[in-house]
Amino acid sequence: MKLSADLSAFTKRLGHRFKRPDLLVRALTHSSLSSPTRPDNQRLEFLGDRVLGLVMAEALLEADGGATEGQLAPRFNALVRRETCAEVAREIGLGEVLKLGRSEMMSGGRRKEALLADAMEAVIAAVYRDAGFDAAKALVLRLWGARIGAVESDARDAKTALQEWAQARGLPPPVYAEIAREGPDHAPQFTIAARLSTGEEACATAGAKRQAEQTAARALLERMEAKDG
Repeated sequence: MKLSADLSAFTKRLGHRFKRPDLLVRALTHSSLSSPTRPDNQRLEFLGDRVLGLVMAEALLEADGGATEGQLAPRFNALVRRETCAEVAREIGLGEVLKLGRSEMMSGGRRKEALLADAMEAVIAAVYRDAGFDAAKALVLRLWGARIGAVESDARDAKTALQEWAQARGLPPPVYAEIAREGPDHAPQFTIAARLSTGEEACATAGAKRQAEQTAARALLERMEAKDG
């Protein structure tokens, strides 16, 4: 099987040359385009999730030999969560080569976080099936790169941390309000405000409400911790 020009370019960005190109095609095929003769990437996504988890667990253990399970777990979650997988996918232009049905394509599927994250995991599995665990591990470590060393700053769930900060000071939990929604239906941008009962607030804009809430919570928490300091 010979890859198209765009898939050949993608393999160069990925840094892996497939002996079985059909694995890559399957990894990039969304269920909206699947058929009996064109399987989708869901089974590979299932496998890739496990391969990614093993690589990250091992990398974190090697990076910090003295860390406890309680310290490792939030770091692990930050590295394998959907948002991180989607970020990596965007960096290598995965959305440009996703194979989607017409309806999914028209609704902005190439930019959807869930589709990008699932396809990223499927691609990891494709490399694993094509060349083994060591090749998949090398791919993950290369693509995740500096994120692994810098994960401590991203490991805390910002909304949980802000709520704990408020409770420690006898304040009610923060509230989150959508104050704006812009852009087309297939690619909306949400602006969310995180607010404390004291009147302090911070806003953030993102393509997903959860991401905007987390970013707003992190900004507000950093501001309040700076005041404490």
